[in-house]
Amino acid sequence: MDLRKLKKLIDLVEESGIAELELTEEGETVRISRNFTSSTPAQQHYANYAPAQYAAAPQSQAPQAPTAIAEAPVVEEGHAVKSPMVGTFYRSSSPDSKAFVEVGDTVAVGDTLCIIEAMKLLNEIESDKAGVVKKILVDNGLAVEYGEPLFIIA
Repeated sequence: MDLRKLKKLIDLVEESGIAELELTEEGETVRISRNFTSSTPAQQHYANYAPAQYAAAPQSQAPQAPTAIAEAPVVEEGHAVKSPMVGTFYRSSSPDSKAFVEVGDTVAVGDTLCIIEAMKLLNEIESDKAGVVKKILVDNGLAVEYGEPLFIIA
């Protein structure tokens, strides 16, 4: 791929604010991804919201203003290990084998925490922090997004 074209693609990714771009042209594949890390980590807040329930109001009643129920954001204590890619989350190497880690296990930097399957490739996700697994945030076999927290390590 032409270097001028590559430079133009990098500039477009930076200007548009998208997280990742993958382009395949004439058998060559280029992936450009932005790294959103900073020197001072921002505190992450995650909230679980229940889907809204709606019921049809009888015609004879006057319309009422909807009532909003706010849920307090859940703040996890510790380091969040995030998914580096989009794929399917697996806690073990096969359905019959033991999970790589359980809540309460002590892990070192580089220990395998899980596998994410992306495009028929199995990618081992390793711990980037030593500590104790406090929480596993994703259920086995579910799809995960780029940057989604998977584990809390303290």
